[in-house]
This record gives sequence, structure tokens and C-alpha cells, in this order.
Amino acid sequence: PKKHHIYAITIKLISCNPIFFFIRFLLNVDFPGSDVVDMYSPSVEHCQELCTQHPSCLFFSYNRPEKSSGSFRCYMKSSSSGHPQSQVLLLGVTSGYSLKTSLCFPQVFEDVEFHGEDYETFFTANFEECQRVCTLDPMCQFFTFVTGNFSSPDCHLKFSWFVPRPVAVVLKSGVISGFSQKPQLTQHFSHLFSNTEFRGNDFLESQAVSPEHCQFLCSVHPLCTYFSFSSNDFRCFLKNNPNSMVAKTKSNFTSGISSHLCQIDESWAKLTYRDIEFRGLDFRSEVVNFVDICQEKCTEDPNCQFYTYHNGSFFHPENRHRCYMKRVVTMPTPSHIRKVDNVMSGFTLRNCRSS
Repeated sequence: PKKHHIYAITIKLISCNPIFFFIRFLLNVDFPGSDVVDMYSPSVEHCQELCTQHPSCLFFSYNRPEKSSGSFRCYMKSSSSGHPQSQVLLLGVTSGYSLKTSLCFPQVFEDVEFHGEDYETFFTANFEECQRVCTLDPMCQFFTFVTGNFSSPDCHLKFSWFVPRPVAVVLKSGVISGFSQKPQLTQHFSHLFSNTEFRGNDFLESQAVSPEHCQFLCSVHPLCTYFSFSSNDFRCFLKNNPNSMVAKTKSNFTSGISSHLCQIDESWAKLTYRDIEFRGLDFRSEVVNFVDICQEKCTEDPNCQFYTYHNGSFFHPENRHRCYMKRVVTMPTPSHIRKVDNVMSGFTLRNCRSS
């Protein structure tokens, strides 16, 4: 008990100022409460990167695989002071602070499966070859390799969104929304069919601000062959069927095909969208006189991906001329991680080349 007491005090003193934080991780220490969001993560290093990318996260606690409940879970946290309200000893938990580093994860996780998100499978000689295939494929974000599997493909390439997407797009008077003018990918292809819905074959639904934005999301997803966009509720339906496509006339719907083999149209990112709000994901705000200045501020800020500017309204005068800058996590993040024998999982090495 005496050792534990001294250890806890030492942690408290060191972590009072993250600028002088010499211990990268706190082993068997939990920061209880103050949760912003929790996500699956295969390692504490990956959890720290998730926290670094999240607009609100300042510190985190990670449930290691040996913990009896909540394994592979990254709990991202925030507080007005920037520090945890308390720290407690808890076996199986590692905690730490947000920091800026590269998104390079060369380690491979044995007996760990990144479950789901498969878009292509291969036979490969070993996990190193599987990781190399993932690294060479620009769509691949992570992989799982099944050892000793001779009856079916053993290298599973997996996808997660690497482009920023507003999680909620809603109609709201007195606001204008838009995107950072930092380049997203490339330019320029577009062919859309108005008042047309492509029926069936949906595999994923996402929010989008326009048909062009929906086409962009379809074009960066490896499984998407065509899409339909509903302008009534900003719903983007990504579809997969390389063999057939059934079109039907339907008002307020726009449809199109993926531009995987062409340059992608990013004209949607240059526009501003009046009376549309990108809800949530704020990481800071400031008062500016015009929406053009808001867009410039977002473009200049390396953390800003999109924004909503309030012209002001009768009901919310306190928001008048306020520019809300927003960000969403875009680093590779499996939606589910579990312990499975005879598998190996890891990430693309594309971001490691500069290192």
C-alpha cells in the first residue's frame, strides 16, 4: 500500500503539465470518467494516435488484451483543465496523453483479428507478403492473415475511411457550411443522372452534402461500383454489383457510377452550402465577419477538415458570425478487434516510407 501511494503521487506530479511529460504511457493506471468516445484499437500506440487525431481528446485510457472486459478498447477523454480529474491503479489498463506523431504502425499483432471491412482476399506465402500487398494497394488500410489456411484465401485486405466525412448533415436556417480547401485527393470526373435511383445492392450508407460528394465517397471505397443520393435527407447509398445495374425514375434522387479508373471530381469541396449544418465534431470556434474568412481559417488550420459558419438568427444571436471548425478521425481504425488463434493482423506501411 505504501508503494502504491508513492507511485500514485509521482504520477500526479509528472502529469500536471503534459509539456514536461517524460513517461509516454502509464502502465496499470486508469483515468476514470471524462469519456468523449471509445473505439476499438489493437495497441496503446494506436490508441494514442486516435486520441491525437480526435478533435476533443486530450488524454486516454486503453484496455489491454489481458483485461477481462473491454479488451482492445480505447477510451478517449477530455476535460476543461486538460488533465484527468483523477488517476487510479487498475490492472490491464494503460493511460496517456494526446501527442503529434506519424501514422506509422509497422508492428504485426499475433492471434488478433481485425474483424470485418474485407474488400479483397488473396493467397500469400506469409504475413509479410500480405502486408506488402496491403501497402501497395492505395485502398488498403489494414489486413488480417490466416496462418495454415490452404483451402481459401488467407490474406484479407480491409478498408476504413481515410477521407473526412461529416457524421451529420442537416437543414438549418442561418448557417453556411463548407470544407477546407486543402486538397482531398485528385481531380476531375463527373457524370450524374438526376431524378434517378439505382435499385438495390446497397452495402453501406453515409451522410453526404451533395451528389458530387456522394460520388467522391463511392470513388474512394474499393467495393463501390455505383451510388444513389437522396437530397431530402442527405443520405448517400453506396452499392456493389459489377455485373448489372437497375435504374428507376425517382424524384429527389441522383445516381452515378464510381470513378475509380478516372480522376475524381472534388468540385463539391470548393462550394459552400447555405442553410446546411455539419453537426458536431467541433474542436474550436471564433468570431469572424464573413463566411469566406471562416473558410480561410479552416484551410489554414492543419486540424480543420470542414466548418459551419453562423450568420446569426433571431433564436440564437449568441452564435452570430461564429465559425465552428470541425474534424473527424481518418486514421486506419478497425471497427472490431478480437482474439483469434492462428491469425496475424497489421496496418499498411505506406505512412512509414518517409521514416
